[in-house]
Amino acid sequence: MSNEKRSAARIVLDAPTEIETIGQPGQTLHENLAEVYERVSPAADQAGKRFEGVVRDLSTNGAFITGEALPLLSRVTFSFPLTGYGQVDAIGWVLWRRTGDCQIPGKDGETIELAKGFGVLFEALPIDARVAIHDMVRAASE
Repeated sequence: MSNEKRSAARIVLDAPTEIETIGQPGQTLHENLAEVYERVSPAADQAGKRFEGVVRDLSTNGAFITGEALPLLSRVTFSFPLTGYGQVDAIGWVLWRRTGDCQIPGKDGETIELAKGFGVLFEALPIDARVAIHDMVRAASE
């Protein structure tokens, strides 16, 4: 039985990407709505920053990207190649991060190497790309 606790099945990748931290468009709200409206705001201290990373783990819901560990709730845009589909353009939110490389014990005494990076929940991903990811994940689990 697997120890996997994540709800979305995933595939392992090695897809280079360039990540850009982006802001969130402003909104003009009616004054009545403005009094009761709350919205999560992305971390803004690094908006506009670009850097290289690698998509290592992919599901229909999100991805793990190795590279600089961005602040939580950073909003990012990135693009990566997906075999059999082409280039995928995505927008997402950083929901977790690993601030440094580490090792953990695995089964049978082996050591598992974990790279620094961050987990992204997709905000926007083309539906046909999401379907292609779903099909790849399903094929890999058969």
